[in-house]
Formats: sequence, structure tokens, C-alpha cells
Amino acid sequence: MGKNLTRKIVEAHLAKPSAMKPGEEVFLRVDQTLTHDINAVMTYLAFEAVGLERTQVECSVSYLDHNLLYLDNKTPDDHIYLQSVAKRYGVHVSRPGNGICHAVHMARFGKPGKLSMGGDSHTPHGGAIGMLCIGVGGMDVATAMTGVPMRLKMPEVIQVKLSGRLKPGCNAKDIILEMLRRVGIKGGLGKIFEYVGEGAAALEVNERATITNMGAEMGATSSIFPADGQVRKFLKAQQREADYVELLPDADAEYDGVIEVDLGALEPLCACPHQPDNVKPLKDVEKKKVQQVFIGSCTNTSYADVAKAALVFRGHHVSEDVSCTCGISSRQIYKQLMRDGYLEMLVDAGVRLLEIACGPCCAIGQSPATKGVAVRTSNRNFKGRAGNPTAEIYLVSPESAAATAIKGTFASAEEILGDELSILADIHEPEEMPVDDSMIVQPLPEEEAKQVEIVRGPNIQPLPVPEPPAQNLRVPVSLKTVDHITTDDITPASAEFSSMRSNIPMMSQFCYHRYDPDFAKRARAMGQSVIIGGENYGQGSSREHAAINPMYLGVRAVIAKSIARIHKGNLINHGIIPMIFEQADDYDRLEQGDELEIVNLPEQMRTKQVEVRDITKDVTFRVRLELSDSELEVILCGGQLRYLKKQLENRNESGIGEE
Repeated sequence: MGKNLTRKIVEAHLAKPSAMKPGEEVFLRVDQTLTHDINAVMTYLAFEAVGLERTQVECSVSYLDHNLLYLDNKTPDDHIYLQSVAKRYGVHVSRPGNGICHAVHMARFGKPGKLSMGGDSHTPHGGAIGMLCIGVGGMDVATAMTGVPMRLKMPEVIQVKLSGRLKPGCNAKDIILEMLRRVGIKGGLGKIFEYVGEGAAALEVNERATITNMGAEMGATSSIFPADGQVRKFLKAQQREADYVELLPDADAEYDGVIEVDLGALEPLCACPHQPDNVKPLKDVEKKKVQQVFIGSCTNTSYADVAKAALVFRGHHVSEDVSCTCGISSRQIYKQLMRDGYLEMLVDAGVRLLEIACGPCCAIGQSPATKGVAVRTSNRNFKGRAGNPTAEIYLVSPESAAATAIKGTFASAEEILGDELSILADIHEPEEMPVDDSMIVQPLPEEEAKQVEIVRGPNIQPLPVPEPPAQNLRVPVSLKTVDHITTDDITPASAEFSSMRSNIPMMSQFCYHRYDPDFAKRARAMGQSVIIGGENYGQGSSREHAAINPMYLGVRAVIAKSIARIHKGNLINHGIIPMIFEQADDYDRLEQGDELEIVNLPEQMRTKQVEVRDITKDVTFRVRLELSDSELEVILCGGQLRYLKKQLENRNESGIGEE
């Protein structure tokens, strides 16, 4: 049987021979890395600590794109540090105002068949052009930059057959919302979704990017489309046709599962609070009064997305009861929309244009009102994600968002345009885009780079490094959580909190701030502790601060029913032991404040079965460590930074990382 697209790319990047069986650990050579400003300081502090002179991958890019709202000195200090450290180590810098990392990276750096790792969960955005793009924590990016291969459990590859074509008024957002409705927020764990078929072939690259971007909400390792004629057209518009390589699955390719979606049968959909898989037909959503509409984020502000929204607005005005804003994903797209008159349509309709940045998607500006209803084109609607835990966030397409802003309640484009709905089908991505890379700072030659002084503001504190596990652990439970705790719950978003992320002593004071305001104080008083989690613990953003902050506060293990992939990796990297209940009902017995004991911890860990005694209740239960041998060694070593230094010292002996 033939090979699917995913297996072809994985095989081409293997650092060690592998049968590539699902669940088997593989080691992959990385071609490209990307970071963004609110997570990147920890990445580059770690890379500095390793002691290499320069990034060891083909292309590393640092994007200053998430927090451009300078509340005080902290964020501008971070940006100056990130620019100086990038110059020192041979990293490109995309300056503030150039655009959101995923949109810019795909347009200006992405290449079919390459393997990219990014310190953001929506890195799979680049799968739209036939790249294998994987979101990870910042420490994993630092590791990749050293040239050490990425460790990954080989995912299952699920074929998604798309047939038919979207009707006018429907958007690629409705495709991924349909996938979320079917698969759920956990259904993609350990999987890569590979989209094929006549319906996939008809989708333009930026439509595909909406789908691959939001594959993260299913918990998927990645999502990918073939590199076909649509990709060639996209790269030609970027004046990069020379980077095009056709990359298709074999006609008889094998897959681990199949999902079929008829695009022609889709209707406008809406993800209702407070999870992106709580999907309903838009027409069935209760007609609540909407206070805020945001058209923006990396997910849904391509040229065609915004142009279609503008056509819905044409001749209409935003409801007097609605605050409507638009944040476009890149400077390039902004310029083309401006030239073609679509931004004027938005302004005439009363839409406020925001900075070219992530902004409201991660609660940096435009927080909803108390108990407000906000409709957004972004990718997440977790409670508190938009900066206000009392708000209700709904996710829709740009066309539906525009109609909603006009009506003041949930509406589709058809309700506004009526018989003129077909005009939306005439909107396509331009055949030529304005190419201007003057906002991308190119790496210096290596000898010149060595002379660069790295500038550190007072808010940038050293990266905490955990200790190896103690022989015996006797600790209280500092927190018991419910199912589907997000990294937003653990480390809250917003301009204020994001500006603290380079200062762990400060940021850790707000760990679980919105979920349990007393957690940080309680954990510090306990000295060392354990957190008890439910299903899908740590879903959502890749922010490794959701592991670093608890570690800094003394958390030594998380015992949960299940743990999201990226967060589990971050826990491992920062020395927190991820443990899974053998019996799910043992979760019900435990309470906050219970004292737990594990004897001979390192020895038990090596068996990947650990016995835990609840001293308070005088009961014993078992947990398992769903860890590869190398992941186990990372924790036993005291986290990834210690392990990485040891690995680099022994590189020639081990063979890992050798060319």
C-alpha cells in the first residue's frame, strides 16, 4: 500500500530508523522554528543557557505580534530583549505591526514538505501548504534550535475526505466547526488530520489555514493538506513559486481512520460557550442581544475573509448596541484590502480597525462587558479567554460576524444579503500580493552576531530550573480541579498578565488566579504539593507558563484522568510528573488538603506504575506514567534543560542530533 502525506514527511525527517507505528516514539529533524512575544522569553533564556553560538535549524523566526498594548515598561522591555537575543543567535525578527506569526510565517517562510515547530498551539496553520507543523512548548523550541531532534509519539493519521463545495455564506470556519461537532475537543488526541478529496482541492490556501489552525481545538497533533495547484498559486502570489514542491498522498495511501464531510450540505455554524466543540447551526442559537463583535485573529482574517465581511456590511451599519472591531492578520493583507476599497467599506459601516496583531483573541484589549455576549471569528471561547470570566463567547465565520454586528443578534450573511448572497462566491485570494519584507529583520553574519549585546530589562528574570524527583514524596493536595481545565485557567491571558510572563516570581502569584484566587498563596505555604485534575487537563494554549508557574510554587506532580498533549510535554520539560489514574473513580475519593505519600519514587517511576497512599483517608491507589523512556529520563534528570545539556555533552556518543 502507498504512503499518506504525513508519513512521507515524517519519514523524510527521521533522525533514527523507525517503523512509524502509531504511539511509537520517533525522533525528527526540525527545519524551522517560530516563537511569539508572550511565550518566547523563556525559550531564548533556555537557548542562552545551552551555550551554543547560533540556531542550528534552517530558519528560526521570532514574531512580536501578540501583545502590542504597552501598559507599562514590561512588554517593550521584552520586545527589546527578543530583538537583541535574535540578533545574537541568528534568528529572524518579524517586527510589531508586520502581522500574526502563523499568517506571516506561512506566507513568507513556509515551504511544502518542511517540518516546523512553533511555540504556539496554532502552529499547524502552516499545514495548509503541505508542511508538517506542530505546536509545542517553548522549551521544545529551544531544544529544536540546538539541532537535537524532536521527540514525538507517532500519531495516527486520519483521512478527512471533503466532497462538494461550500455554498455562498458558508466559510471554511463552518468546516472546522463541523469537525469539532463530530470529533470533540479530545477527539484529535494522538492524531493528525489529513484533508483530501475534490472539496479539499477546491479550497484556497487561506481557507485551508482556517481548518488546520483550529485543528488544535480538537487536540490534534497537527492537520495538513496536500501541496497542490492551490499551494502553487499561493506561493506564486507571494513571489515564491520557486519554493513550491508538489506533495501528494499516494493514490492507494493507507490511513488509520476516515471521516467524510459533504461541504455542500454545510450551513453556517456557531460554537457556543464555553468550548469550541459546543457547535450548533447558527439559526438554532438563541437570539440573544450581542454587545461585541470581533472579526480578527490568525484563524479568519485572510484577504477573502475580510472582503466577504465588508460586502455584508456594504450599505449597512453596525448596530448602535454593538461594538464591532476588526484586527487583520498581516500588514500584507491589510495593504491589499486597503487598495481594493474593502477597509473603506468597513469604516463606513462603523467598524473600528485595530492593530495588526493577535490582540483580543488572547484578551489583549476589547474585553467583553460584564455578562456580555461577544461574537468572534477567533478560535477559542473558553471561559475567561477574552479577559472576562462572566462573558459568553461565540465563534462564527466573518460573514456571520458581520451580519450579527448589523442585526445586533445572531444572524447569517443570507439574512442581510438575501438574493445577492451569490456575490460572496466571486471573492477569491488575489493572484498577486504586495510583497514587502522590510518589517522582517534578517539575521546577522555569525561573527558580527557574536558582538551583539543582549539587552535585559528589569522584568526579565532567570528561568527557574527544577530539581530531580526526591526519593520519597510526602505532600498535600494543593488543588483539585474539574474536567477540561485550560491553560487560560492556570495562567490567565490579558495584556496585564501577558506582560508578566518573563518574570516567573511575579507571574506565579497569579497562578490559577481566576479559577482559585487563593491557590498561589496556599501552594507556597505548603512548600511542595500535588494537583489533582480531571479529563483533558491543560487543554488549549501551548503556554508553558502553565507548567513553570506551578513548578515554581512547589507542585511536583499532576494526577489526572487525562492530560492534553502540549501541556503534558510542558510538565515533563519543567520537571512536574504527569500521572494518570489507573481507576478513574479514584479521582472522586481525593480532596484538596489530603496528604499523599509515594515511597521510592524514582524506582517506581522506572516501572511506569506508581503506588500512591492517601494518608488522610488511609487508602492506596495506583497511577500510571504514560511516558516514553526518553521522557522519563527528562523528569528523572530534573527537566528538559538539564537533560538537554547532558544530551549535547554526549551527542557524539549517543548519535542523537548527529548529521
